[in-house]
Amino acid sequence: MSRTASCSCGQLSIVLEGEPRGVGICHCFACQRRTGSVFAALAGFGPSYNVSGIATEYVRTGDQGARFRFRFCPVCGTNLFHTEEGYEARSVAVAVGCFADPDFPPPEISVYHCRRHAWVSLPFGVNIHDKNPA
Repeated sequence: MSRTASCSCGQLSIVLEGEPRGVGICHCFACQRRTGSVFAALAGFGPSYNVSGIATEYVRTGDQGARFRFRFCPVCGTNLFHTEEGYEARSVAVAVGCFADPDFPPPEISVYHCRRHAWVSLPFGVNIHDKNPA
């Protein structure tokens, strides 16, 4: 099975093979600012993916020192996907909303719950972590 995620204008897209390895929500302030929303919803996939279009990149260092390379569409500004430096060949994280699929699998994990907006409710059974468990 393949899945395609794309930016708002369609200039940048990513095609991924198989089911996501995991789906999660991050409430950290960096993700809130990056997405312009109160959390980021991300799906992790294995290394079999193909990117089409031109991306602008932004590198951010996480709380635990890992460096993440985010890819944005330079036309519409959509933040489509990111990789962790040193692990690009192993996995990619894609913004769930970019699949435009209301049947996409729900999140299994929620990180930085300590920064969750009080009015945000999570689906039953989500594994909650106050910070990043890694």
